[in-house]
Amino acid sequence: MDLNTLKPALGSTKKRKRIGRGTGSGHGKTATKGHKGQKARSGGSIKAGFEGGQMPLQRRLPKRGFTPLERVEYAVVNIEQLDVFETGATVDADALAAKGLIKNNAGLVKILGNGDITKSLAVSATKFSQSAKDKIIAAGGTVEERA
Repeated sequence: MDLNTLKPALGSTKKRKRIGRGTGSGHGKTATKGHKGQKARSGGSIKAGFEGGQMPLQRRLPKRGFTPLERVEYAVVNIEQLDVFETGATVDADALAAKGLIKNNAGLVKILGNGDITKSLAVSATKFSQSAKDKIIAAGGTVEERA
């Protein structure tokens, strides 16, 4: 086998379609564009969503809802999830991210009071629900709200 004898496997290559080269080629006359009409013309392309002048679907349907600009999103953690920490541990956003309870990029953390806590922990977060504060303090822990 030499470099000058190499060729592609049988059936792996295909001749390109040469359109508009006479009727004998099988792709002459209308050059595979059918007969007349907007799509047969040069530059004849139709924008996505165009319905021939009929009112398009995206304009027939009503607009709904809005996105409030002042919305603040918190990463939410329930106190029942805090049992993965050892007694006396300091729980903050970094510790929660290390245990996989929140994402690393979650800046604001809110602790909610769902469930029960059995260990005394020093919990530091952006916000707490009142029931979460009460349960953490009742278990012998401390609560620190940070900005």
